[in-house]
Amino acid sequence: MSRVNRRVVLTGIGAVTSIGMDATSYWNALLQGQCGIKTVTLFDPSLLETRIAGEISNFDPKPYLSKEGRKQIRVMARPIQHAVVAAQLALDDAKVDKTKLDPTRFGVEFGAGLIPSELFELGEASVMSVASKDAIPNLKIWGEKGIPAIQPLWMLKYLPNMLACHVSILHNAQGPSNSITESDVGAMLALGEAMRILQRDQSDIFFVGGTDSKITPLSMIRQQIFGQQSKRNDAPTKALKPFDRQRDGLVIGEGGAVFIAEDLGHAQKRGAAIYAELLGFGSAFDRGLTGKGIARAIRAALQQARLTPADIDHVNAHALGTVKHDAWEARGINEVFGMSVPVWAVSPNIGILGAGSGSAELAASLLAMKHGILPATLNFEHPDPACPVKVLTKPQPITKPNFVKVSYTDMGQCAAVVCRKW
Repeated sequence: MSRVNRRVVLTGIGAVTSIGMDATSYWNALLQGQCGIKTVTLFDPSLLETRIAGEISNFDPKPYLSKEGRKQIRVMARPIQHAVVAAQLALDDAKVDKTKLDPTRFGVEFGAGLIPSELFELGEASVMSVASKDAIPNLKIWGEKGIPAIQPLWMLKYLPNMLACHVSILHNAQGPSNSITESDVGAMLALGEAMRILQRDQSDIFFVGGTDSKITPLSMIRQQIFGQQSKRNDAPTKALKPFDRQRDGLVIGEGGAVFIAEDLGHAQKRGAAIYAELLGFGSAFDRGLTGKGIARAIRAALQQARLTPADIDHVNAHALGTVKHDAWEARGINEVFGMSVPVWAVSPNIGILGAGSGSAELAASLLAMKHGILPATLNFEHPDPACPVKVLTKPQPITKPNFVKVSYTDMGQCAAVVCRKW
């Protein structure tokens, strides 16, 4: 029977965000209160109601990848490129010597989103399939001419499991592998699954995290239809205002983070520096967005960690920035902690990263614990009675070794993890 008492630690961070392309630069930017939200340049956004995003400027994966990795870039959509870069950065940060690993016990667990196709990939095929002035595609022409005009490897660029596939191939990770396509909560669910596999002694070391990019016309139009985006185009750095009474919606971002998670004994044997220990994980579904599901996930994580709310230094919130969802998250946090624990959000710095959100936000708290200080939440100026949480408005020293990270989707799936500084 497999052991179930193994301890799981995080030893490497690879961050890819609009304010930093590695753990050090990401942390320095957070500490300085920098914001990466600006007018979109990846395409012309002038016809959109929301024209701002947490875009990674001049992103180029080539310098981070091996010769073999650079060959594969042409079949990687942007979120996949973010993933392979973040994985390499995490490996470098953890100082892992892959030649000393058992590849069959080297796993990959990623949160991923549905990757939107670039318009040019299907544009020509769509145009040639229109047979009349009413612009309605003819399916017969689409089958005869449209489909043959699409690049043969088109689909492989956009499958959400390709993040884990490319990372596992590039690093010969032959152990347990999975992709959890659960939007904003995906990375935290992946972390919970990796944690359980390591505890069961079915692996020694993992790449785990998530990345995403929704800065495309398709994704931003979809959000526009849903009516969830902030329209503060004239003040992008002030646009995302979590828990604030004047909040008017989310701002899309891109990137994420990947961690090296491993069994404590494995980490100690190779002399690894350890950021934190994963103490607990919980997940739930919050039907009706009452806050009860978020509270259940937090309590489950605390119970597994054998901690009480009084043991927690801070809660790292997802902080979507919409009127409805911030109130929901705040109710869930308040049910467990009341107003006694500071709540910190990094979404105003980097935007909402989809499947990359949970890992990028978790990375921020891990780095804060390492440096002993919690930066302020940007753009919080007007407390909202509908959001009964103690939002951190100025930097403060970290006084306790444990924190909680909360993640959720706008449909109600939620998760929480508890970490302890090593």
